[in-house]
Amino acid sequence: MKKITLGLIAVFVLSFTAIAQEINWITMDEALELQKKEPKKIFMDVYTNWCGPCKMLDKNTFQNADVAAYVNKHYYAVKFNAEGNEEVTYKDNTFRNPNYDATKANRRNSAHEFSRYLQVRAYPTMVFFDEEGGVISPVQGYLKPQQLELYLKIFQSDKYKEMTTQEQFNEYYKSFEPTFKE
Repeated sequence: MKKITLGLIAVFVLSFTAIAQEINWITMDEALELQKKEPKKIFMDVYTNWCGPCKMLDKNTFQNADVAAYVNKHYYAVKFNAEGNEEVTYKDNTFRNPNYDATKANRRNSAHEFSRYLQVRAYPTMVFFDEEGGVISPVQGYLKPQQLELYLKIFQSDKYKEMTTQEQFNEYYKSFEPTFKE
């Protein structure tokens, strides 16, 4: 009986830990609405259903406990399908995907107007927004947890505002000490 009880407790703890390690994804419209009540930066994962590196980012980076905890604490996290058919209202404009083809939902599809507006040209791309919803910067490509940590922290802390040259960023990059576990 003790073994069964301990086994059930272990399963519960492991299940709770897995749940606690997930990023709380919301839509862009929800994030912009939440910013009005509680200003926070936005971290947007721009992906497509057919993108292999996007799936690796989901599995290897976004499931990382340190990444999830940091994103959930400091950002509103938005997952945006760059070829999906979600309607987005941003800066008094409504963006759609008028050429979306539902039969191609898991294959290459038409680019969404919002991804074009953000000038996303590669997947995955992570776009960072400030507390007022303005674009800070896109970051393209697959990143491991410690690589993403640098960008999460530089944008969250506003250190990027102090950098006006590539050399300043390079110096920050060289001196950055990651704390996230890989």
